[in-house]
Amino acid sequence: MSLMPSMIELLARARVDLRMGLPVVLIQDGTAALAIAAESLSHDRMTDLRALGSVSLALTSRRAETLKIQVYDGDIARIALPDSADRAWVQALADPAGDLNSPMKGPFTSLRTGKADLHRLAIALLKSARLLPAAVLVSLADAVDFAASHGLTVINHTAAAPLLSQSSPLHPIAAARLPVEAAGAGRLHIYRPEDGGEEHYAIEIGRPDRNAPVLTRLHSACFTGDVLGSLKCDCGPQLRGALAQMGQEGAGVLLYLNQEGRGIGLANKMRAYSLQDQGFDTVEANHRLGFEDDERDFRLGSAILRQLGFDQVRLLTNNPKKIAMMEHTGIKVTQRVPLQVGENDHNRAYLATKAAKSGHML
Repeated sequence: MSLMPSMIELLARARVDLRMGLPVVLIQDGTAALAIAAESLSHDRMTDLRALGSVSLALTSRRAETLKIQVYDGDIARIALPDSADRAWVQALADPAGDLNSPMKGPFTSLRTGKADLHRLAIALLKSARLLPAAVLVSLADAVDFAASHGLTVINHTAAAPLLSQSSPLHPIAAARLPVEAAGAGRLHIYRPEDGGEEHYAIEIGRPDRNAPVLTRLHSACFTGDVLGSLKCDCGPQLRGALAQMGQEGAGVLLYLNQEGRGIGLANKMRAYSLQDQGFDTVEANHRLGFEDDERDFRLGSAILRQLGFDQVRLLTNNPKKIAMMEHTGIKVTQRVPLQVGENDHNRAYLATKAAKSGHML
């Protein structure tokens, strides 16, 4: 029946549930688990989870490395919660804010038997919800009946896992003329992903020729840099510099993707900034939070370009990963146009880390 939610719609519902502190039911081939975000776990729900059986905590291998936890499942670690563990104990493992004050958090018992697929699915869901990648799980019997009686969202691993690894299809929603400071002639396009995530934008400067390589900037949203003028990064100057260069040439496309903090969200970005204040660099901070160096999906930019009718670009970037992504997805990069602006005393170390650890061509 068409009125039933699709798996994409169920995943969107699950993200909201997890952000609000509700558990979701994960199922796969006769096994099932109740999963809840460690970040939003309440004392009462912790008690209720324990009443259902043995509780485990899923963390990424990045976070496990910081905590010196043995990893047996490749990209994630599964930990048995001791009887003495309370909500504060769980959240201290999820959030590294207090690591330096309380560095000794063990001993830990890592699980090494049984499948880790549902734990891995829980982590992927939390990342897509822009939450800390740490989930509390407990095995369930009669999962479908349990979900129905408690009004919980059910996510099937077989159907959901491929969707979480794919780039969500984008649909054009609206477009209108928008003259901007950099150029009198501009047009703003809004694209909405099917997965219920944030909308993404494309601003055309002038009237770019669809038959020639278009000057293009793939820019990730940065509230602190783009709006507030933060000196901790070079995002604001890059945004304004790209628009100015397009204005000077008379044509270009700026893709503005809502992937704040390299795809971890503004709240987690602020957590990373706090860790940087403790002495960690930008990559180390992301790893301590449980994230990879860069969690963004640059395929979104390529999809928008194709919808706009472009298949060749002169790419304004210092990031070789953006060039590789464009080429991999069928957009020919005829020229890399350097964009070296915005260095200052506050971000010099940050830029050096991007060059040394992420390969940026600075």
